Amino acid sequence: MRNHVRYLKVMFGAWWAGLAVVPINAKLHVREAQWIIDNAQARWAFVTADITSDTGEHLTGLERTIDVDSPEANALWQGPALKETHFDTPITERQHDDLAWLFYTSGTTGRPKGVMITHRNLMTMGLAYFTDVDAIGPQDCIAYAAPMSHGAGIYAIPHLIAGARHMVPPSGGFDPAELFALGQQIGPLSLFAAPTIVKRLVDHAEQTGLSEQACGQSFKTVVYGGAPMYAADIQRALRVMGPRFVQIYGQGESPMVGTALSRQQLQDTAHPRHTERLASVGVAQTPVRIRVTDAQGQDLPLGEVGEVLIQGDSVMAGYWRNPEATAHAIQNGWLFTGDMGCLDADGFLTLKDRSKDLIISGGSNIYPREIEEVLLHAPGVAEVAVVGAPDAEWGEVVVAFVVPLDGQTLDTAALDALCLQEIARFKRPKRYEIVASLPKNNYGKVLKTELRQRLN
Repeated sequence: MRNHVRYLKVMFGAWWAGLAVVPINAKLHVREAQWIIDNAQARWAFVTADITSDTGEHLTGLERTIDVDSPEANALWQGPALKETHFDTPITERQHDDLAWLFYTSGTTGRPKGVMITHRNLMTMGLAYFTDVDAIGPQDCIAYAAPMSHGAGIYAIPHLIAGARHMVPPSGGFDPAELFALGQQIGPLSLFAAPTIVKRLVDHAEQTGLSEQACGQSFKTVVYGGAPMYAADIQRALRVMGPRFVQIYGQGESPMVGTALSRQQLQDTAHPRHTERLASVGVAQTPVRIRVTDAQGQDLPLGEVGEVLIQGDSVMAGYWRNPEATAHAIQNGWLFTGDMGCLDADGFLTLKDRSKDLIISGGSNIYPREIEEVLLHAPGVAEVAVVGAPDAEWGEVVVAFVVPLDGQTLDTAALDALCLQEIARFKRPKRYEIVASLPKNNYGKVLKTELRQRLN
């Protein structure tokens, strides 16, 4: 279903009944949703009627498909009045390691895998919010503007623990003007946002001339993650909207728990390494350990780039009906994330790229994010994505896809000069592709696989 006021009722009701939840993003094609339903062996589906309106296709193979706006759904919630404390149906007892949330990875390459998230995983995530992300009180309100099928939805757990308020915007999605107005109306909002959403919030604040104080009346905390946030973008966000931001790094396999870059760390401009910290994803959250290793799983010295590993009670039980993938991802209790990064002496983790996005040109490793950070400082540049293109001589060469700001014309010679000024010559792009937009998945991540396909 799309974001809906009954989403949380379905989710917590299922757990009350001792069932497992399979969240499916409503933006997926019906056939993609059907594949997940079949793979998960799901029995009931709670839907909004609009999810099949684009193709006219319907979900099959289910015992029940319930439209959450229908009289059939209304009957499910005809329980005791809120003032009553007795319910006829007791909570079904479950164990810590029982399946709670079967989350399918976004599937940017091939079929998605079902990540088995347990009650222990979700409780760890909920409590880590308090220790590493933000304090929550009963007066607070979380707004669900990003898909509730993803991190935004499970952030309901810490807000439920704290007795806070929950709000689905009338639009059911992300509209910056709507969110600013709602925050003014009902009190400052907290929300989880991909970096693309953060940029749009900042754009709105800047374009409408909102002061930092006015932004604070609309937003308490914006937790961002799920895709790279470039240093230039968070510096601008802090300058325009003030200290409203916290960064988290995690994966579907360790939901919302990996590292955190706190509000205080983002504000600490007096620290001698503040610039480097802005480009990091922070330090290990309280419940987990973080390592950076080579291909053999051996720890690397500080500052050297390797694969990021996570260990702790937030790490998944494994992949649903896929023991081979589980054995590859979890070794000796450590989750091999596939992300490349390095640690500094204070424990700050800086991500370079996904291991599959690494470019090897002439035998040298090139991390696209380093080039993207430089190009985002160029005048007139809105977005950048750097990928490797096959090359007979070098193996791969660097190609930059660049999106100009509205009304701007980009000079590739000027972009090249900036790269030569800031990074080693061998890292600079050999080609610049000026495009109107970058392809993204349902969660705002740039689909570099699609960009690479354009170059083949």
